[in-house]
Amino acid sequence: MRRINLNKALSILVLFFLVFFTTQTIQASEGEKEKFNAGELIIDHIIDSHEWHIITVGEKHISIPLPIIIIDGGKITSFMSSRFEHGHATYKGYALPAEGDHKGKIVKVQEDGSVDENAKIFDFSITKNTFSLFISIFIISILFIQISKRYQRNPVSSPKGIQSLIEPIIVFVIDDIAKSSIGPKYQRYLPFLLTLFFFILINNLMGLVPFFPGGANVTGNITVCAVLALFTFFVITFTGNKNYWAHMFNTPGVPWWLKVPLPLMPIIEVLGAITKPFVLMVRLFANITAGHIIALGFVCLIIIFGEISAAAAYGISVISVLLSVFIGMLEILVAFIQAYVFTLLSALYFGMAVEEHHKEHELAPEAVKAITE
Repeated sequence: MRRINLNKALSILVLFFLVFFTTQTIQASEGEKEKFNAGELIIDHIIDSHEWHIITVGEKHISIPLPIIIIDGGKITSFMSSRFEHGHATYKGYALPAEGDHKGKIVKVQEDGSVDENAKIFDFSITKNTFSLFISIFIISILFIQISKRYQRNPVSSPKGIQSLIEPIIVFVIDDIAKSSIGPKYQRYLPFLLTLFFFILINNLMGLVPFFPGGANVTGNITVCAVLALFTFFVITFTGNKNYWAHMFNTPGVPWWLKVPLPLMPIIEVLGAITKPFVLMVRLFANITAGHIIALGFVCLIIIFGEISAAAAYGISVISVLLSVFIGMLEILVAFIQAYVFTLLSALYFGMAVEEHHKEHELAPEAVKAITE
Protein backbone atom coordinates (compact mmCIF):
# COMPACT_ATOMS: atom_id res chain seq x y z
CA MET A 1 0.00 0.00 0.00
CA ARG A 2 2.83 2.39 0.84
CA ARG A 3 4.54 1.62 -2.47
CA ILE A 4 1.33 2.39 -4.38
CA ASN A 5 0.87 5.66 -2.50
CA LEU A 6 4.48 6.59 -3.22
CA ASN A 7 4.01 5.95 -6.93
CA LYS A 8 0.87 8.08 -6.94
CA ALA A 9 2.68 10.89 -5.16
CA LEU A 10 5.55 10.80 -7.63
CA SER A 11 3.14 10.80 -10.57
CA ILE A 12 1.31 13.83 -9.19
CA LEU A 13 4.64 15.54 -8.59
CA VAL A 14 5.79 15.00 -12.16
CA LEU A 15 2.46 16.12 -13.61
CA PHE A 16 2.61 19.26 -11.54
CA PHE A 17 6.09 19.94 -12.93
CA LEU A 18 4.79 19.56 -16.47
CA VAL A 19 1.89 21.95 -15.93
CA PHE A 20 4.05 24.32 -13.91
CA PHE A 21 6.71 24.84 -16.58
CA THR A 22 4.49 24.50 -19.62
CA THR A 23 2.17 27.28 -18.50
CA GLN A 24 5.09 29.59 -17.96
CA THR A 25 6.23 29.30 -21.57
CA ILE A 26 2.82 29.35 -23.25
CA GLN A 27 3.02 33.09 -23.84
CA ALA A 28 6.46 32.88 -25.46
CA SER A 29 5.60 29.89 -27.64
CA GLU A 30 2.14 31.00 -28.79
CA GLY A 31 1.83 34.77 -28.25
CA GLU A 32 5.20 36.22 -29.18
CA LYS A 33 6.43 33.21 -31.15
CA GLU A 34 9.81 33.49 -29.51
CA LYS A 35 12.12 30.50 -29.39
CA PHE A 36 12.00 28.72 -26.07
CA ASN A 37 15.16 29.25 -24.00
CA ALA A 38 15.54 26.22 -21.74
CA GLY A 39 18.75 27.49 -20.13
CA GLU A 40 17.17 30.77 -19.09
CA LEU A 41 14.13 29.00 -17.65
CA ILE A 42 16.27 26.57 -15.64
CA ILE A 43 18.54 29.29 -14.27
CA ASP A 44 15.54 31.44 -13.29
CA HIS A 45 14.19 28.57 -11.18
CA ILE A 46 17.40 27.64 -9.34
CA ILE A 47 18.64 31.14 -8.48
CA ASP A 48 17.34 33.34 -5.68
CA SER A 49 14.63 35.98 -6.24
CA HIS A 50 12.78 38.80 -4.47
CA GLU A 51 9.40 37.13 -4.88
CA TRP A 52 8.05 33.62 -4.57
CA HIS A 53 6.77 32.82 -8.05
CA ILE A 54 3.87 30.38 -8.12
CA ILE A 55 2.68 30.15 -11.74
CA THR A 56 2.20 32.18 -14.91
CA VAL A 57 -1.13 32.04 -16.74
CA GLY A 58 -1.00 33.91 -20.04
CA GLU A 59 0.31 37.37 -19.19
CA LYS A 60 -0.58 37.17 -15.51
CA HIS A 61 2.13 36.28 -12.98
CA ILE A 62 0.92 34.79 -9.72
CA SER A 63 3.51 35.16 -6.98
CA ILE A 64 3.95 35.88 -3.28
CA PRO A 65 5.59 39.30 -2.70
CA LEU A 66 8.46 39.47 -0.23
CA PRO A 67 9.76 42.41 1.84
CA ILE A 68 12.34 44.72 0.25
CA ILE A 69 14.73 46.27 2.78
CA ILE A 70 17.31 48.74 1.43
CA ILE A 71 19.90 50.88 3.19
CA ASP A 72 20.88 53.84 1.02
CA GLY A 73 23.04 56.60 2.50
CA GLY A 74 22.20 55.52 6.04
CA LYS A 75 18.47 55.65 5.34
CA ILE A 76 16.36 52.49 5.59
CA THR A 77 13.67 52.02 2.95
CA SER A 78 11.26 49.09 3.05
CA PHE A 79 8.29 48.00 0.94
CA MET A 80 6.94 44.86 -0.71
CA SER A 81 8.43 43.49 -3.93
CA SER A 82 5.02 43.71 -5.63
CA ARG A 83 5.70 47.43 -6.05
CA PHE A 84 8.15 46.55 -8.82
CA GLU A 85 5.38 44.80 -10.79
CA HIS A 86 7.65 41.89 -11.76
CA GLY A 87 10.44 44.21 -12.93
CA HIS A 88 8.28 46.52 -15.04
CA ALA A 89 7.99 49.46 -12.63
CA THR A 90 10.10 51.64 -10.33
CA TYR A 91 9.24 52.60 -6.77
CA LYS A 92 10.78 55.30 -4.57
CA GLY A 93 13.63 55.65 -7.04
CA TYR A 94 14.52 51.95 -7.09
CA ALA A 95 14.00 49.22 -9.68
CA LEU A 96 14.36 45.48 -10.03
CA PRO A 97 15.23 44.86 -13.71
CA ALA A 98 13.80 41.68 -15.25
CA GLU A 99 16.53 41.57 -17.89
CA GLY A 100 19.90 43.05 -18.76
CA ASP A 101 23.14 43.32 -16.78
CA HIS A 102 21.32 44.15 -13.52
CA LYS A 103 18.73 41.38 -13.79
CA GLY A 104 17.43 40.31 -10.41
CA LYS A 105 19.34 43.04 -8.54
CA ILE A 106 17.84 46.12 -6.91
CA VAL A 107 19.29 49.28 -8.45
CA LYS A 108 18.81 52.99 -7.95
CA VAL A 109 17.47 54.83 -10.98
CA GLN A 110 17.88 58.44 -11.98
CA GLU A 111 15.18 60.85 -13.12
CA ASP A 112 15.68 59.89 -16.77
CA GLY A 113 15.14 56.21 -15.92
CA SER A 114 18.78 55.14 -16.29
CA VAL A 115 20.60 53.14 -13.63
CA ASP A 116 22.77 55.14 -11.22
CA GLU A 117 26.00 53.20 -11.44
CA ASN A 118 27.64 55.24 -8.67
CA ALA A 119 24.93 54.54 -6.10
CA LYS A 120 25.97 52.30 -3.22
CA ILE A 121 22.95 50.58 -1.73
CA PHE A 122 22.87 47.64 0.66
CA ASP A 123 20.18 45.06 0.02
CA PHE A 124 18.92 43.29 3.17
CA SER A 125 15.70 42.09 1.57
CA ILE A 126 13.91 38.88 2.55
CA THR A 127 14.46 36.84 -0.60
CA LYS A 128 12.95 33.51 -1.56
CA ASN A 129 15.83 31.51 -0.07
CA THR A 130 15.82 33.62 3.10
CA PHE A 131 12.09 33.10 3.57
CA SER A 132 12.55 29.37 2.97
CA LEU A 133 15.29 29.37 5.63
CA PHE A 134 12.85 30.84 8.12
CA ILE A 135 10.34 28.12 7.26
CA SER A 136 12.89 25.31 7.66
CA ILE A 137 14.16 26.76 10.96
CA PHE A 138 10.57 26.93 12.19
CA ILE A 139 9.98 23.30 11.18
CA ILE A 140 13.19 22.12 12.89
CA SER A 141 12.41 24.08 16.05
CA ILE A 142 8.84 22.79 16.35
CA LEU A 143 9.98 19.26 15.55
CA PHE A 144 12.65 19.03 18.22
CA ILE A 145 10.78 21.03 20.85
CA GLN A 146 7.90 18.55 20.63
CA ILE A 147 10.24 15.56 20.78
CA SER A 148 12.11 17.08 23.74
CA LYS A 149 8.87 17.68 25.65
CA ARG A 150 7.82 14.06 25.15
CA TYR A 151 11.14 12.81 26.54
CA GLN A 152 10.86 15.15 29.51
CA ARG A 153 7.35 13.98 30.34
CA ASN A 154 8.17 10.29 30.10
CA PRO A 155 11.82 9.40 29.33
CA VAL A 156 11.25 5.63 29.32
CA SER A 157 8.17 5.61 27.07
CA SER A 158 8.39 4.15 23.58
CA PRO A 159 8.52 6.72 20.74
CA LYS A 160 5.25 7.59 19.03
CA GLY A 161 4.28 9.49 15.89
CA ILE A 162 6.97 11.70 14.40
CA GLN A 163 9.23 10.81 17.32
CA SER A 164 9.45 7.21 16.09
CA LEU A 165 10.69 8.51 12.72
CA ILE A 166 13.21 11.04 14.02
CA GLU A 167 14.69 9.04 16.91
CA PRO A 168 16.43 6.39 14.73
CA ILE A 169 18.02 9.20 12.70
CA ILE A 170 19.25 10.91 15.86
CA VAL A 171 20.69 7.63 17.15
CA PHE A 172 22.35 7.07 13.77
CA VAL A 173 24.03 10.51 13.89
CA ILE A 174 25.21 9.89 17.46
CA ASP A 175 26.53 6.34 17.07
CA ASP A 176 27.65 6.11 13.44
CA ILE A 177 28.86 9.67 12.87
CA ALA A 178 29.76 11.45 16.11
CA LYS A 179 31.09 8.60 18.29
CA SER A 180 32.92 6.72 15.56
CA SER A 181 34.54 9.84 14.06
CA ILE A 182 35.33 12.01 17.08
CA GLY A 183 35.74 9.60 19.95
CA PRO A 184 35.17 10.21 23.68
CA LYS A 185 34.80 13.99 23.21
CA TYR A 186 31.90 13.69 20.78
CA GLN A 187 29.28 15.16 23.12
CA ARG A 188 30.55 18.73 22.86
CA TYR A 189 30.07 18.58 19.07
CA LEU A 190 26.79 16.67 19.07
CA PRO A 191 24.38 19.68 19.09
CA PHE A 192 26.15 21.20 16.09
CA LEU A 193 26.26 17.93 14.16
CA LEU A 194 22.57 17.19 14.75
CA THR A 195 21.59 20.72 13.74
CA LEU A 196 23.79 20.51 10.66
CA PHE A 197 22.39 17.15 9.56
CA PHE A 198 18.70 18.02 9.95
CA PHE A 199 19.12 21.52 8.52
CA ILE A 200 20.66 20.17 5.32
CA LEU A 201 18.25 17.24 5.11
CA ILE A 202 15.06 19.26 5.58
CA ASN A 203 16.14 21.97 3.14
CA ASN A 204 17.16 19.33 0.59
CA LEU A 205 13.73 17.70 0.83
CA MET A 206 11.88 21.03 0.76
CA GLY A 207 13.73 21.92 -2.44
CA LEU A 208 12.16 18.89 -4.13
CA VAL A 209 8.60 20.03 -3.45
CA PRO A 210 7.47 22.01 -6.54
CA PHE A 211 4.91 24.19 -4.76
CA PHE A 212 4.86 26.62 -1.83
CA PRO A 213 6.37 26.39 0.78
CA GLY A 214 8.81 24.16 -1.07
CA GLY A 215 10.75 24.69 -4.27
CA ALA A 216 13.43 27.06 -2.98
CA ASN A 217 16.97 26.04 -3.85
CA VAL A 218 18.47 26.78 -0.42
CA THR A 219 21.19 24.12 -0.23
CA GLY A 220 21.89 24.70 -3.92
CA ASN A 221 22.84 28.29 -3.10
CA ILE A 222 26.61 28.72 -2.94
CA THR A 223 26.33 31.34 -0.16
CA VAL A 224 24.37 29.04 2.15
CA CYS A 225 26.83 26.20 1.51
CA ALA A 226 29.74 28.57 2.21
CA VAL A 227 28.25 29.64 5.55
CA LEU A 228 27.72 26.03 6.63
CA ALA A 229 31.32 25.22 5.66
CA LEU A 230 32.60 28.28 7.53
CA PHE A 231 30.77 27.14 10.67
CA THR A 232 32.64 23.85 10.46
CA PHE A 233 35.92 25.70 9.88
CA PHE A 234 35.38 27.97 12.90
CA VAL A 235 34.50 25.02 15.16
CA ILE A 236 37.72 23.26 14.08
CA THR A 237 39.78 26.41 14.56
CA PHE A 238 38.50 27.30 18.03
CA THR A 239 38.31 23.79 19.47
CA GLY A 240 41.51 22.27 18.05
CA ASN A 241 43.94 21.20 20.77
CA LYS A 242 47.64 21.96 20.98
CA ASN A 243 48.55 18.72 19.22
CA TYR A 244 46.45 19.77 16.23
CA TRP A 245 48.27 23.09 15.91
CA ALA A 246 51.66 21.51 16.62
CA HIS A 247 51.07 18.98 13.86
CA MET A 248 50.16 21.82 11.51
CA PHE A 249 53.16 24.08 12.12
CA ASN A 250 55.72 21.50 13.24
CA THR A 251 54.72 18.25 11.58
CA PRO A 252 56.44 15.30 13.33
CA GLY A 253 58.49 12.87 11.28
CA VAL A 254 59.19 15.42 8.53
CA PRO A 255 62.83 16.37 7.68
CA TRP A 256 63.91 19.78 9.00
CA TRP A 257 64.76 21.06 5.52
CA LEU A 258 61.05 20.91 4.68
CA LYS A 259 60.34 23.27 7.59
CA VAL A 260 63.24 25.76 7.44
CA PRO A 261 64.24 28.10 5.93
CA LEU A 262 61.18 27.71 3.66
CA PRO A 263 58.22 26.44 5.74
CA LEU A 264 56.98 24.16 3.00
CA MET A 265 55.11 21.67 5.19
CA PRO A 266 53.40 24.31 7.37
CA ILE A 267 52.20 26.03 4.19
CA ILE A 268 50.80 22.74 2.88
CA GLU A 269 49.08 22.02 6.21
CA VAL A 270 47.52 25.50 6.34
CA LEU A 271 46.29 25.17 2.77
CA GLY A 272 44.83 21.77 3.67
CA ALA A 273 42.95 23.31 6.60
CA ILE A 274 41.49 25.95 4.27
CA THR A 275 40.65 23.38 1.59
CA LYS A 276 38.52 21.29 3.96
CA PRO A 277 35.58 23.73 4.21
CA PHE A 278 35.95 24.58 0.52
CA VAL A 279 35.45 20.91 -0.38
CA LEU A 280 32.38 20.73 1.86
CA MET A 281 30.90 23.81 0.20
CA VAL A 282 31.49 22.70 -3.39
CA ARG A 283 30.31 19.12 -2.84
CA LEU A 284 26.94 20.15 -1.38
CA PHE A 285 26.37 22.97 -3.86
CA ALA A 286 27.30 20.95 -6.95
CA ASN A 287 25.27 17.85 -6.09
CA ILE A 288 22.06 19.66 -5.17
CA THR A 289 22.23 22.14 -8.05
CA ALA A 290 23.05 19.43 -10.60
CA GLY A 291 20.03 17.39 -9.52
CA HIS A 292 17.68 20.33 -10.02
CA ILE A 293 19.17 21.19 -13.40
CA ILE A 294 18.83 17.62 -14.70
CA ALA A 295 15.23 17.30 -13.50
CA LEU A 296 14.26 20.64 -15.08
CA GLY A 297 16.10 19.70 -18.25
CA PHE A 298 13.97 16.60 -18.78
CA VAL A 299 10.79 18.65 -18.31
CA CYS A 300 12.02 21.25 -20.79
CA LEU A 301 12.44 18.54 -23.43
CA ILE A 302 8.66 18.39 -23.79
CA ILE A 303 8.45 22.11 -24.55
CA ILE A 304 11.43 21.98 -26.93
CA PHE A 305 9.96 19.10 -28.92
CA GLY A 306 6.55 20.78 -28.75
CA GLU A 307 7.94 23.64 -30.85
CA ILE A 308 8.66 21.09 -33.57
CA SER A 309 5.28 19.33 -33.54
CA ALA A 310 2.60 18.11 -31.16
CA ALA A 311 3.39 14.49 -32.08
CA ALA A 312 7.05 14.98 -31.09
CA ALA A 313 5.97 16.50 -27.78
CA TYR A 314 3.68 13.58 -26.97
CA GLY A 315 6.39 11.12 -27.99
CA ILE A 316 9.12 12.64 -25.84
CA SER A 317 6.75 13.23 -22.91
CA VAL A 318 6.71 9.51 -22.10
CA ILE A 319 10.49 9.40 -21.86
CA SER A 320 10.63 12.72 -19.99
CA VAL A 321 8.10 11.59 -17.40
CA LEU A 322 9.92 8.31 -16.77
CA LEU A 323 13.28 10.05 -16.49
CA SER A 324 11.77 12.76 -14.26
CA VAL A 325 10.39 10.12 -11.92
CA PHE A 326 13.77 8.40 -11.82
CA ILE A 327 15.64 11.65 -11.15
CA GLY A 328 13.07 12.59 -8.50
CA MET A 329 13.63 9.33 -6.64
CA LEU A 330 17.38 9.74 -7.04
CA GLU A 331 17.23 13.28 -5.64
CA ILE A 332 15.43 11.99 -2.55
CA LEU A 333 18.32 9.59 -2.03
CA VAL A 334 20.86 12.35 -2.70
CA ALA A 335 19.11 14.58 -0.15
CA PHE A 336 19.89 12.05 2.59
CA ILE A 337 23.36 11.20 1.27
CA GLN A 338 24.52 14.83 1.09
CA ALA A 339 23.30 15.53 4.62
CA TYR A 340 25.16 12.43 5.79
CA VAL A 341 28.37 13.20 3.90
CA PHE A 342 28.55 16.84 5.03
CA THR A 343 27.96 15.85 8.66
CA LEU A 344 30.34 12.89 8.51
CA LEU A 345 33.21 14.91 7.03
CA SER A 346 32.66 17.65 9.60
CA ALA A 347 32.80 15.04 12.37
CA LEU A 348 36.00 13.57 10.91
CA TYR A 349 37.59 17.02 10.87
CA PHE A 350 36.54 17.55 14.49
CA GLY A 351 38.07 14.20 15.41
CA MET A 352 41.36 15.19 13.81
CA ALA A 353 41.31 18.50 15.70
CA VAL A 354 40.91 16.88 19.14
CA GLU A 355 42.93 13.73 18.57
CA GLU A 356 45.53 13.18 21.25
CA HIS A 357 49.00 12.62 19.83
CA HIS A 358 51.35 10.19 21.52
CA LYS A 359 55.03 9.84 20.90
CA GLU A 360 55.94 6.95 18.70
CA HIS A 361 57.93 5.07 21.36
CA GLU A 362 55.95 6.19 24.41
CA LEU A 363 54.39 3.30 26.32
CA ALA A 364 50.98 3.49 27.86
CA PRO A 365 50.87 3.47 31.72
CA GLU A 366 49.26 0.03 31.72
CA ALA A 367 52.13 -1.37 29.62
CA VAL A 368 54.76 0.16 31.92
CA LYS A 369 53.04 -1.32 34.98
CA ALA A 370 52.90 -4.77 33.38
CA ILE A 371 56.61 -4.67 32.49
CA THR A 372 57.72 -3.57 35.96
CA GLU A 373 55.64 -6.27 37.65
